[in-house]
Amino acid sequence: MFKKLVLAMVMVLSLHGAEVHWAKDYQTAVQTAKKENKPILFIISRDTCKYCVLLDTTTLKDDKVVKALNRDFVASRAWTNERDYIPVELAQNTPGLPGIWFLFPDGTPMFQPVLGYVEKNNFLQMLSLVKAAFDKQQEKTKK
Repeated sequence: MFKKLVLAMVMVLSLHGAEVHWAKDYQTAVQTAKKENKPILFIISRDTCKYCVLLDTTTLKDDKVVKALNRDFVASRAWTNERDYIPVELAQNTPGLPGIWFLFPDGTPMFQPVLGYVEKNNFLQMLSLVKAAFDKQQEKTKK
């Protein structure tokens, strides 16, 4: 009976797939990123935004995207409709949603934001490029 219960639980979990490990909030993301020396993926969203919902229900549910994010980044998001904290610099420089920012562990932007929906293959390529740029920057600071 126990084996059947465990098997059923594994099957249910596999149906839901992996989930992005979202930091509780922006401040927690910065603390974690500093501690783990990882770049931050910070997404500014709104739950009534068509392209924010599309990003959530497709790209951010893809197993490869989830794996890369959880391994190489600290992920955080802010919902404008929930009045979550968004640093002023990021809020003022995000003219559309979703606003996808890549930040250094201290919260400073690595690049300008990517605006709008990004399909999974392009998102994976973007993650790879950002991770390589981050690693290169870390190597420079070690010298």
